[in-house]
Amino acid sequence: MAGLYFEQFEVGHIFEHELRRSITESDNMLFSNMTLNPQPLHIDYEFSSKTEFGKPLVNSIFTLGLMIGISVSDTTLGTTIGNLGMSETRFPHPVFHGDTIHVTTEVESKRASKSRPTQGIVNFIHRAFNQNGELVAYTKRAALMKKQPSSE
Repeated sequence: MAGLYFEQFEVGHIFEHELRRSITESDNMLFSNMTLNPQPLHIDYEFSSKTEFGKPLVNSIFTLGLMIGISVSDTTLGTTIGNLGMSETRFPHPVFHGDTIHVTTEVESKRASKSRPTQGIVNFIHRAFNQNGELVAYTKRAALMKKQPSSE
């Protein structure tokens, strides 16, 4: 499915994204290593076994990227100019290897750009849940979106 143009977003609409993803140990190790994050909570079983979690945590930045990535095909694929920023990002519950993530996206607000007449700003609220329905990630994201091409 192609992304939506600015005019096609309705404030208050909640997308229940069909795409889900189970997170593997390999995902977590590769992402942590690719981003040069040596945090033992993510990559060291021995270290992690002595924490309150008892096992490695999935890198929260991977979870954030996955959450937004899952939303792309339903919302912004080919119609976004770029991300303007994220705020209120939280990770209220840990993510572990083997968890399956599903995501919702709410259209919080939108406004036409004052300086770019062919574009508008859409504010999204992304929520990620594990297989037990526990909220594992939350963020508000502003995206600069294309308006529908004029028929002139």
